[in-house]
Amino acid sequence: MATPGPTPAPAEIRQDEILTGEAVALDVQPVGFFLRALGLLIDMLTGIALLALFLLAASWVTGVGLDLSALSPALTVASLAVVTVVLPTAVETITRGRSLGKLAVGSRIVRTDGGAAGFRHAFIRALTGVLEVWFTLGAVAGIVGAFTPRAQRLGDLLAGTYAERTRAPQLPSPAGGVPEALADWARIADVTRLPYRVARRAAQFVRTATGLDPAARARTAAAIAADIAPHVSPLPAVDPETLVRAVVAVRRDREYAALVGEQARVARLTAGTRAAPRGFPEH
Repeated sequence: MATPGPTPAPAEIRQDEILTGEAVALDVQPVGFFLRALGLLIDMLTGIALLALFLLAASWVTGVGLDLSALSPALTVASLAVVTVVLPTAVETITRGRSLGKLAVGSRIVRTDGGAAGFRHAFIRALTGVLEVWFTLGAVAGIVGAFTPRAQRLGDLLAGTYAERTRAPQLPSPAGGVPEALADWARIADVTRLPYRVARRAAQFVRTATGLDPAARARTAAAIAADIAPHVSPLPAVDPETLVRAVVAVRRDREYAALVGEQARVARLTAGTRAAPRGFPEH
């Protein structure tokens, strides 16, 4: 009888990952504390402006003019409830977790499992926000958000939500291949002695060169090429930027080929292990 193998170790879930109901870990980017505070401030200012408009409209409808103190307490409380609870709940429910402040900072409210927030989540957040946002001018929300991993405020903890980043940074343009004029050189070039610091600087230059000023681009390429030259053999007779791009492309292609070869060897070893007989035949 074959002996059972070791029990696989449980997968480690980092704080910036979300485990869905299907046990799939999603790599997400929660919004930081200061961006959340900025979005909350924008929402509060918007709410104050809407409350002022509601009170002014109510004063004109009731005929008291600009004397807001003459409004009935019930009408004032109703206006406060609409601005602080009804409107935030409706907006976040309709827009699936977005508001004016969240649109400004590039975020939205989602469930802790990564799904879209619904009416229940928006209502709990808005109702809790009356205490932690409006009554304390955001002090409670700021204190709680500063000590939670995803800058969650009290309403998020009760509703099971957090603010997810919706604006991903633009990906850099992919580095090109080896120029055709250097194809023969690339087969015999020795770039293994290139220090990691220089290689990283060269790769960063290749990714960002198109956005640089032409004069700064030429100076940077010349400086990096001067650092590369002592570690490359043979050294091709090309301009500095072409040399930098060619060396980066050669290192990338060789590292990729080495990775593919390693994966192929692991696959062959795994297949051989599965095909090997387990234990001895019974007599």
